[in-house]
Amino acid sequence: MEKSISFSKNSDEAIMMTVLKIFIVEDDAWFGGLLSHHLRLNPEYEVLVYTTAKDCLSNMYQKPDVVCIDYGLPDMKGDELLQKLKEINKALPVIVISAQENISVAVNFFKLGASDYLVKDDHTKDQLWNSILKIRENLALKQEVEELKGQLEQKFSFQKTIVGESDSLKKVFALVEKAILSNINVSISGETGTGKEVVAKAIHYNSERRKKPFVAVNMAAIPSELMESELFGYEKGAFTGAANRKIGKFEEARGGTIFLDEIAELDLSLQSKILRVLQEREIVRVGGNERIKVDVRLITATHKSLINEVKNKTFREDLYYRIIGLPIELPPLRNRGGDVLMLAKHFVEEYIRENKLKGMSLSPKARDKLLKYNYPGNVRELKAIIELACVMCNGKEITDDDIQFNSVRNDELFTVTEKTLKEYSVDIIQFFLNKYNNNVLEVAKRLDIGKSTIYNLIQKNELKND
Repeated sequence: MEKSISFSKNSDEAIMMTVLKIFIVEDDAWFGGLLSHHLRLNPEYEVLVYTTAKDCLSNMYQKPDVVCIDYGLPDMKGDELLQKLKEINKALPVIVISAQENISVAVNFFKLGASDYLVKDDHTKDQLWNSILKIRENLALKQEVEELKGQLEQKFSFQKTIVGESDSLKKVFALVEKAILSNINVSISGETGTGKEVVAKAIHYNSERRKKPFVAVNMAAIPSELMESELFGYEKGAFTGAANRKIGKFEEARGGTIFLDEIAELDLSLQSKILRVLQEREIVRVGGNERIKVDVRLITATHKSLINEVKNKTFREDLYYRIIGLPIELPPLRNRGGDVLMLAKHFVEEYIRENKLKGMSLSPKARDKLLKYNYPGNVRELKAIIELACVMCNGKEITDDDIQFNSVRNDELFTVTEKTLKEYSVDIIQFFLNKYNNNVLEVAKRLDIGKSTIYNLIQKNELKND
C-alpha cells in the first residue's frame, strides 16, 4: 500500500489518503463482477479481478493490499493458493469466500493465516465491504505505528541527540557505537545532569532492539518496600490491596531494554534477586511460583562510584561484575569546553521551536559569560539557564544580563563530589586545557602557573591532552 495514510481518532473510520489495491480471484465471472462493482463504489479502491490462481500469482508484482480468493478455483484449491500468497508476503491480508459452510474448513483457513472467511450468499458483498474496511483500519494503524517508530528512531539518532564536538564527547560517541552493535550490558556513570538517560535511549533506539520497549526505572524514586513488586510484578492476592495481577518492569521490557537509573541506591536485599534474574534470565512475580523467562538488555546508570560502593560493602561485588559490561563515563559539562556554546545554541533553537517564537541569538558577552561558569548541575542546569534567558530576553539577542545563575549556589561546585585540593586543582587545569584547545602555554599564562607543572601532570596521566 502506498504511503501517506491518516487515521481518524474520533471515529471507527480510517481515512485513507491513497488507493487501496484489491485482487479478487473468482472463476464465476458474474459473481466476481458483482463484488468488483460493489467495492468500486469507493473511489479509493482499485479492484482487479482474476479467474484463475495462476493469473493472480503472476500479477503479484503489483503488490496488492488485500486479496479475496474463492475456495473452489479450477486450477488450484483455495488453501494451496493461500499458502503461496503467504510465501510471497506473510503479512498480506487474504479473505476466503466459499460456498462451504463447514466450520472445520473455516478453522483450517484461519490456521493458515486467512484474515476472514465469508460464506457465499446474498449478503457476501456487504460482508466483504465490512471485512475490507477492518483490514483498511488495521493497515492505517500499522502505518501510523511504523511512522511513529521511525520518528522515534530519528529523534534518538545519538549524534543528533547528544550535542557536542569536544574530544571527551567523541570518546563517548565511540563507546556508544560499540554498544549499539552488540548486546552487552552497559553501565553509564557521570555526575547528575550529564545526560545518562539520553545516552541509554540513544543506545536502545539505534540497536536491534529498537522496535521493542525501552523501560526506565529510577531506583532512587521507588520506596524499598515497593521495589520488588515494581521490578518483578505480583500475583492477585499476593498482599493486601493486590486485587489483580500486575506485570513488573522486567516483563514490560521483554525483548527490549530495561534502564535501571541510580542502581547504587538498590537495597542489598534486592541486589541478590537482581543478580539471579541476570544469571537465570527469568523472574518470579511476588506471591507466585511460575518462572517467567525474560529477554532484556540491561543498561544501568549512577552518579556514584560503584567501585567505592563495593569497597564500602553497600554493593555486591558479584552484581558489580555482572552489570558493568561496557562502561561509559560521561564527562561533566565544565570539562567539555566549546560544547557549552553548542548546547546553548541547541537549547535556544529548541525553545524557539516549541514556543513558536521568532529567532533569538546569544550576544558575545552572553557567550563569554556562559563559558566562564562551572555548571555543577551540568547539561540539565544549562538547559534551565537558557530557557530562563529566552524568557527574559526583550529582543532578538540574549544579553549577558539575561543569563542568570541564581538557581545554583556558588558553593555547590564543591558538594557535587568531595575531592582533595590536588584533585580540584587538576580539574581546574583540565577545564582550561579543554577550553583553550590543549594549549599548555596559554593555560599556564591564564592560571599563573609553570608550564612544567602541567607537563608533569600530563606525563603522570593525571591530565588528558589529546
